[in-house]
Amino acid sequence: MLVVAGCATRPNVSAQNSASTSTPQTTGGSIKLTSTAFKEGEPVPRQYTCDGVNVSPSLEWSGVPKSAKTLVIFADDPDAPAGTWVHWVLYNLPAGNIGMVENLPATDELKAGGFQGKNDFGKIGYGGPCPPSGTHRYFFKIYALDSELPLEAGATKAEVEKAMEGHVVAQGQLMGTYRK
Repeated sequence: MLVVAGCATRPNVSAQNSASTSTPQTTGGSIKLTSTAFKEGEPVPRQYTCDGVNVSPSLEWSGVPKSAKTLVIFADDPDAPAGTWVHWVLYNLPAGNIGMVENLPATDELKAGGFQGKNDFGKIGYGGPCPPSGTHRYFFKIYALDSELPLEAGATKAEVEKAMEGHVVAQGQLMGTYRK
């Protein structure tokens, strides 16, 4: 069940994904991140890009540890000519959420809790794939944190990453591709 504010709430269940992801800043498990818009490794549909209506895709996740307090989501393109290009920054999402609806409004504060930050287009909210040439990979990454981040709305990915150091308890990702 998705709520109007753009997030869904996780039912109070004890099942967790026990798979482990090894990264220096993660202390725990793995979160499964999926979308009804595209599958892992498949092309991101045009409507979610600058060639379409440029709306955010729906996202769903499972396996968030009970110890998590908040969630962070980034979407970026490591294949951009000038280096990794940030398409979406969300943080301080309630850990009980289990998804985001398609076409999340480009507001800095989300009705269901949490914030959207500034992307590399210089805007708040989602900016879809828009590669200048070739096929690019787009990584949607989710992190479960053991605390709320001391950041106001509109933070950059770099500011969020710095604030979340030492607080990641689990993570996951979904990768899609796009070619103009």
